[in-house]
Amino acid sequence: MRKRLALATAGAAATLLAALLTPAAGAAGTAGTSPRSPQEGSVTAAQLLAKVGGCSQISNGRYRTDEETTATVPVCGANGAVFWKADMDIDCDGQVTAQCNWDTDPWFQDDTAFHQSDGRPLNSETLPYVVVPSPSGTWDYRGAGIKGGGVVAVVYGGRVEYAVVGDTGPTAIIGEASYATAQALGIDPDPETGGAETGVTYILFKNSSVSPIESHAKAVSVGDALARQFLANN
Repeated sequence: MRKRLALATAGAAATLLAALLTPAAGAAGTAGTSPRSPQEGSVTAAQLLAKVGGCSQISNGRYRTDEETTATVPVCGANGAVFWKADMDIDCDGQVTAQCNWDTDPWFQDDTAFHQSDGRPLNSETLPYVVVPSPSGTWDYRGAGIKGGGVVAVVYGGRVEYAVVGDTGPTAIIGEASYATAQALGIDPDPETGGAETGVTYILFKNSSVSPIESHAKAVSVGDALARQFLANN
């Protein structure tokens, strides 16, 4: 869940705690330095972006990208999908791993809204997933045919990364994905200092699902088929 900026302004005590828990430079290993993964699927970023140039707004209002920003991001509707264009903050919650834990992420939480097939929280370090805003009067993802395990095409820097809906965040903020999603797209995945300020497009395919949710290979195969269908229908 998005935590970084919201909690950083909570007061001097929170700031001091974050400073004490922040690892020394280089402690996160090679975070942010790993090469991008090969292009996933047969649909290009340019093809997808050409279909989401406009916005038929389906949300009752707009979202902020961070706690201190104004609300400028609408959720848009398309045939077979919903989408938004925002930033990317890093969700490192879920299973405790070398890169996602209480030492690397001062606001770490050891759970995710949706769980693996074995009942455990998702693994942010290895599984590409996207965070959706918790249901509110602004928008309820469930009413739009979006659910945990649903397929998402995340577009950034000329690349397409397929992910699943894996967690929920604040009701008023949008634009967040897992450590693994960021790393695959060449975005610094550090949960405290990483992310992308702008330029990320999230396309969520309605009534889709990946089972088991933790199978990224299944997300890619299902996502590529849905992306091709999306191009044909829009």
